[in-house]
Parts: sequence; structure tokens; C-alpha cells
Amino acid sequence: MTAAPQPKLWTATELQHATGGTMPVPFDATGISIDTRTLQPGDLFIALQAETDGHAHTAAALAKGAAGILVHDAAAIPPGAPALLVPDTLAALTALGQAARARFKGHLVAITGSVGKTTTKEMLRTVLATFGPTYASPASYNNHWGVPLTLARIPHGTRFCIAEVGMNTAGEILPLARLAAPHVAVVTTVGTAHIGRLGTLDAIAHEKSDLLRGLLPGGTAILPASGNGTSILAAAAPGPILTFGPAGDIHATTSDLGPTSSRIQAEIRGTQVHFTLDAPGAHMASNALATLAAAAALNLDPHTAAAALEAFTPSAGRGQQRHVMGGTVLLLDESYNASPPAVRAALAVLARLPARRRIAVLGDMLELGTHAEAEHTGLSSDVAHATDLVYACGPLTQALFKSLPEPIQGAHAPSSAALAPIVAAALRPGDAVLVKGSLGSRMKLVVEAVERAAAPTLSPVGAA
Repeated sequence: MTAAPQPKLWTATELQHATGGTMPVPFDATGISIDTRTLQPGDLFIALQAETDGHAHTAAALAKGAAGILVHDAAAIPPGAPALLVPDTLAALTALGQAARARFKGHLVAITGSVGKTTTKEMLRTVLATFGPTYASPASYNNHWGVPLTLARIPHGTRFCIAEVGMNTAGEILPLARLAAPHVAVVTTVGTAHIGRLGTLDAIAHEKSDLLRGLLPGGTAILPASGNGTSILAAAAPGPILTFGPAGDIHATTSDLGPTSSRIQAEIRGTQVHFTLDAPGAHMASNALATLAAAAALNLDPHTAAAALEAFTPSAGRGQQRHVMGGTVLLLDESYNASPPAVRAALAVLARLPARRRIAVLGDMLELGTHAEAEHTGLSSDVAHATDLVYACGPLTQALFKSLPEPIQGAHAPSSAALAPIVAAALRPGDAVLVKGSLGSRMKLVVEAVERAAAPTLSPVGAA
């Protein structure tokens, strides 16, 4: 029995019209790919120039079943291969995103923030899927190529699309916001992530506020009711605003933040809802409130939206809890990224976990510039309060590690690769271990080492 053919995402005519490219042999595409490792048969492979040059992988893409290749170097086209030749592949991808946004007739929600973007995106994906076909990127595709890629992949018949919008330097968000043209724009938080690039919290708030300038006429801004930069964000909103958090339009009236889940009663513009969130921590509850605010802006039933949140579970690297080492150790996997507010939130969760020992494994927080040492050492009281033992790696964590009480100092190593076997050997039955650091710190190596390790043997409490 043969598989049913995939529906066309882009016809040959649409591809040529959107990009202005030339296509000697017409072909349609059922998907878009920029990576041969995840390419599916029928995809259009776009040869972007980033860390590697996609033009070196065109033959591999075709061998895996790509419908055709999009290139700006004619020399990368194998003889007779289906190809779309353009002046610049990144510009062509952006043009595809613009064309996809123009033809999309559903509602688009865009999300930015110093922390919580991807988790809020995934919560919103879970909620909106209850109301109709929903599309969001499978990963943190939130930059100059990630946003147009998200748009270019929107399937026909989609009712809701969620686009994540990020930044590293000033001026990045506005063009992406205008490309996404959202009906609803969510700012999760304004924090010190990227302060090394922008200098001040106000500058970060101004950059985040650029997302609101992309809103369609009558579109709604979803903003935190309190915190850094709230006045700057509110001033940038061109239309209606819904706030979330304490004293916000959407707020928790009661909350029971447990070690593995949270029971929340919330008020959504006068309507009371109850739900259990299978993701502990005040930061997760805040993301849930932002999600409910976005659903309210789309005029969706609040009871259905709240109930849908009960199906959400954190993903690997973003707060997922799982047992490792033969089920003897509880891993709190926060390895994907880190900033000072995110580390504090993760430590608060660790402190609530029932465990024989609570262990934190921390990597450098990057992009903090001249604030780096102060931001790292500023975590010492939070770390000391939440942990029985601490392991750290990278040059920026050295000052933090040295500032901790000697009894909780486990070990410091120059890199996550060097620290990983030390941590794996130190864990004991009944331990709960938090792993967190910026993406560039490669804390996933610690997670992988712990996952590969055999079940540990019991040792006296406090032994490292």
C-alpha cells in the first residue's frame, strides 16, 4: 500500500513569483528545508550561507528526495537537477516568508521576551490546537532566517500560526515584526539576557517593544503587568493591551506551586478558570498566564483554553524533569539556555524538589558584557539557598563558585566537556540535579553524560 501523496505547499509558479528566480525545470514542493539532516522527500532545499554553506549539500539534498534546490550559485546545481536560481538565497527565503504571510488567512501570534519565548510558544501551540489547525516552528527559529522559515512552512488550511521572534543586537526585531505582521504580539519578560549587547534594561525594553510596531491595525499587545520596562512597552503598543501577572487583566487568584506541577485558579477578564500545569515554578505559571491572555485576545473560550494547558509538558532542555541513572536520580534539564532570571527560576524549582541532595550544575551565562561578573556572583545567595552541592564550568562561573560556602563547592572545570564525567561520577541515589547554562556553554554534554551513566551506588549524605 503506497502512502498518500503530500499536499503541495508551494507550486512552481508560486516559487518563481515569490522569489523572482529562474526555474528551467518546473517543480512543486511539499515542504521547506535548510538542513539535509532533517530534509523530507518533496522538500525544497534552500542553500543558505551560515555556519556552513548549504551549496555544498545540494547533491545530498537531492539524493534524499528533495523536490528541488534553491541556490544563488549556479555551480552548485548538478547537471539536469531541478533548481531555482536566485540572486541571494536568504533574500529569497525572506521573500517566501513574505508571500506566505500574505496568503495566510488565519491568525498569527508573535512572541518575544528575554526568557520564556519558546516555552510560551509551546504552551500556546497546545492551547490553539484545541481550537483549530495550528502551526509553530519545531525549534527556536526566531532570527533573520528562522522567522521567514516559519512563515514559509505554514500549511494550507492553518487557522493559527505562532512565530517566535528573538534578537542578539539592537534593530533585529522590527523587520521581523513587520514580516510576521501579527494579530497578537506577546512580550513575556524584559530581563538582563543580551544586556552585554544593549547595555541597559531600558534599551532591551525598547528593542522588545519593536514587536508591537509590527501589529496589524487593531491587533492586541500582551504585556507583563509589572516588571522591567513595562511603561516603555505600553507606550509602544498601537492598540489594545492585555496585561498578565499580579494585578493584570489575566492574573492568578490562587496558586499552589508544587515540586512537579502547579494548581492555578486564574481570572481572565472577569472569568474564573482552574487548571493544573504539569510544569512547576512561578515562571511557568507566568508563561501560562501570557498564553491565556493571547487566547483571550483571539476571543477564544477561556475555560477550553485553560483546560488545554493541562496537556502541556516541558521539553528537553527547557525544564523537563526525568529520572536517569536507572531511575535513581531526578534530572531537571534546563540545559538549553540561561540568563540570571531564568537561573533564579530554575533554582526555585530545584529547591522544591523532594531529594536526598539538591545539586546544581551551572555553566556560563553569555552575552552579559561588562555585567557578567556581577550577574554571576549576584546568584550566590540563590544558589546557596537552593542547593546542597554545586558544580560549575566556564570562566564566568569561577567568581560565583568561589563565592559559595565551601561545604557546597563540588568542583569547577574549564568546560562542560571536562565537568560532565565529574558530575556523572558524583551523583548518588536520591539526588535531584539541575543542569543549566547558556547554549554556548554546551551544558547538554553534562545531560548526555548523566543519561549514559549507570545507576550509582549509595554513599553517605554529603559525599561528593
